[in-house]
Amino acid sequence: MPLRQTLEDLSLLLRLATYRLQLRPEFDFEAASEVVDYLRELGISHVYCSPYLQSAPGSTHGYDTVDYHQVSQELGGEEGRKKLVQKLAEVGLGQVLDIVPNHMAITGHYNQWWWDTLENGQASRYAPYFDIDWNAPEERLRNKVLLPILEDHSGRVIEAGKLTLQRSEGNFVLRYYDHTFPVAPESVSELLESCAQRAGSPELSFLADALAHLRQSIAATNWAGLNAHHRNKETIRRLLARLCSERPEIAAAIDSGVAALNADSDRVDALLMRQNYRLSRWRTAATEIVYRRFFDINSLVGVRVEDEFVFADTHALILQWLRAGQLDGVRVDHADGLRDPAQYFRRLRSAAPEAWVVAEKILQPEESLADDWTISGTTGYDFLNLAGGLFVDPHGEAPLNELYRVFTGEPVDFGAIVYEKKSQVLRDILGGDVNRLTALLVQICEEHRNYRDYTRHELHQAIRAVLACFPVYRTYVRAESGEVSQADSQTISRALDAARALRADLDERLIDFLRDILTLQVRGALENEFVMAFQQLTAATMAKGVEDTAFYSYFRLISLNEVGGNPGRFGVSVEEFHKWCSETQARQPYTMLSTSTHDTKRGEDVRSRISALSEMAPAWTEAVMRWTAANALYRTGDMPDRKAEYLLYQTLVGVWPISVERAVEYMRKAAREGKERTSWVEPNPAYEEALEKFVASVLGDAAFVADLEVFLELLLPAAQTSSLALALLKLTAPGVPDLYQGCELWDLNLVDPDNRRPVDFALRLRLLSEADQLTAEQIMARAGEGLPKLWIIRQALRTRAAHSQCFGAEGAYSALWATGPKAGSLVAFRRGEDVITVVPRLLIGAGSWEGSSLELPPGTWENQFTGERIGEGKAEISALLSRFPVALLTRVKSE
Repeated sequence: MPLRQTLEDLSLLLRLATYRLQLRPEFDFEAASEVVDYLRELGISHVYCSPYLQSAPGSTHGYDTVDYHQVSQELGGEEGRKKLVQKLAEVGLGQVLDIVPNHMAITGHYNQWWWDTLENGQASRYAPYFDIDWNAPEERLRNKVLLPILEDHSGRVIEAGKLTLQRSEGNFVLRYYDHTFPVAPESVSELLESCAQRAGSPELSFLADALAHLRQSIAATNWAGLNAHHRNKETIRRLLARLCSERPEIAAAIDSGVAALNADSDRVDALLMRQNYRLSRWRTAATEIVYRRFFDINSLVGVRVEDEFVFADTHALILQWLRAGQLDGVRVDHADGLRDPAQYFRRLRSAAPEAWVVAEKILQPEESLADDWTISGTTGYDFLNLAGGLFVDPHGEAPLNELYRVFTGEPVDFGAIVYEKKSQVLRDILGGDVNRLTALLVQICEEHRNYRDYTRHELHQAIRAVLACFPVYRTYVRAESGEVSQADSQTISRALDAARALRADLDERLIDFLRDILTLQVRGALENEFVMAFQQLTAATMAKGVEDTAFYSYFRLISLNEVGGNPGRFGVSVEEFHKWCSETQARQPYTMLSTSTHDTKRGEDVRSRISALSEMAPAWTEAVMRWTAANALYRTGDMPDRKAEYLLYQTLVGVWPISVERAVEYMRKAAREGKERTSWVEPNPAYEEALEKFVASVLGDAAFVADLEVFLELLLPAAQTSSLALALLKLTAPGVPDLYQGCELWDLNLVDPDNRRPVDFALRLRLLSEADQLTAEQIMARAGEGLPKLWIIRQALRTRAAHSQCFGAEGAYSALWATGPKAGSLVAFRRGEDVITVVPRLLIGAGSWEGSSLELPPGTWENQFTGERIGEGKAEISALLSRFPVALLTRVKSE
């Protein structure tokens, strides 16, 4: 029986919570099935799985799909998936799946669609599936796919004998170390003809001739013609394999011919030039890539799901599972990479009208989700940064600014850092993508006499400047239909005005012309393509320039350096939080609420600890100065730089205790992401060695560790209370709360792969079973184990289930306001008629709650964490929070 048929109402279940499981070979479908009973006991409604379609070999995350038609064999295959589905059905839980429509991995022969495209070029049935520019501006790349994987120039690689032709039955491949590449069938026709003459084989000569005329055998390049080409090619291949099997002397003649070719560098080079791809040294990817990638990852190619046929083929299994009720919803990865997200979501909604759909959409603080996206909401980064900002003290901004300036010598203007780092990645990483846009703009200008005299360099500079100034991830102009929203027009104007202000050397008329193109005042086929490609690139520029570079270069308070966040924004007011919740309840009551994900830079409890530094800036300043003086002897000259040292101290506050190995791995990754003293592209061994030595020495210094632990004693109680408050806010605010695996206890993880370490579910199950037998005081006495956080999750989810009418679309949201001297340190709200949430914030040095109170609505209220009952009217906050740091009140039904 389909799972959904066993449920009364999907929307009812989505008032509960999802639980993210990171599947990997060490934690497969079978292992996931074993934790389902625990999740049900915890109160989870939906298991939320990381992608599990077939991914590249060795994948630890699943975002590198190679086959949309197969379940990952490493995770247990279709049989394992069915067992998980059955287990979920038995206990009444649903399933949500993370899907990856934007890109595929192009690892060797594992992706047969890509392999076929490389083999046959535009004659491949699958060439239309991929976002490839077959009309590259460089003649040498025309009708070819650039593959930048060689260690050196291709000619040098060939002359060194590192690129060779190999035969296997009726197939030929080019091999470079462990890499293999298909050979265009027609490119070996001459080789086979010479072998046929030596072997005296008319059959082999016939096959060689058939290969030589293979492309001419198709009348058109439509789908029927591409299928005919594929049929003919495969038939020739099978006949060749049979001939080699039945006639060993012919196989020997071919192998002898292959060996002779491999011994001749000129012939190998000539063969390579006849392929539908061009092998080049890896550095060319920065400027000459001819296919759309996932950001700057050459091994992930963009998929054209805007084509209805491609959508149907790539989503066949997912839609089958949704229709069968084996999935209740999907999380769509990297929606901003899609050419037309609104079109994609309409198509998905039409194919699966009952599915819960959320999108990984990074909204800037002033930005709202597009109205024409037919989805339930985002994956929760907007909530993460808003709610987390409640626990950042704005009074700490000025002293932390001063500390950062004095200690690092760096500016505190994050906006300037963003422009600098976006410009850097556009030059060093995304240069090929910018070049593709530039080539389009050159063609556009040629068709407009007032602009045709601009040089390629001028156009390139203008595009880069506007991309670097874009204030959001992207706009959603629909060039083909001529749709431009007012919000998008305003965003484009902001970017262009900023570029104009920062780059006075740019021609005003050129900037105006770009405005006309991007807002569809000037239209045409080339202009439309420019607009759509430009929008996809602004998203990549923001992700790589901000999330993956600026966030690793600006360390004023690193808890603010989070996906979707703005480190220049220091704290969030209670009023802002209530406003967001009210609007979300009205517009997207089933959006996802997250505080940790597989992509967050730091776990939620790490961020809570670091945010607490904003409440104790003087003590923190003293500690940093004391530590840097004590640790000066571990430095190697000017290495590591002061910014890295400051990052380390904040990180240690956030994650302590941590092993030397974890700390070194994180600091190395952070330094490479920052792209200042070292990088992934050009590692600096001397700097990295000095950084590793410094980290290891600091952590090995008993005096420093003792001082750090004394400092943490001042911070941890308040930081843990903030973590508990954040958890309760997520569990009761408008939306569907999501728990990242393991976060029901203290989550002291850093960025991936650190946050994909194994989770001890047996420990969590044991603690959950013990919690019911303990008083609030006993639970708090075991705070070091994380038991209070587990208790909050368990009780809040029980409350959501028991009072479902207070949540979901019909569950109203009302802000409640405390009174008294510490009113600003309380966040309280009411869900529906029967549930009230009360949490504190900014407690360090704030004094007692004396004189502060909260007016409770009529009725008797029971605290779900302590069992206490409280009457209506004025409730003293000191009494409300005396036994447990946060409160969840439910109205007691009259008997």
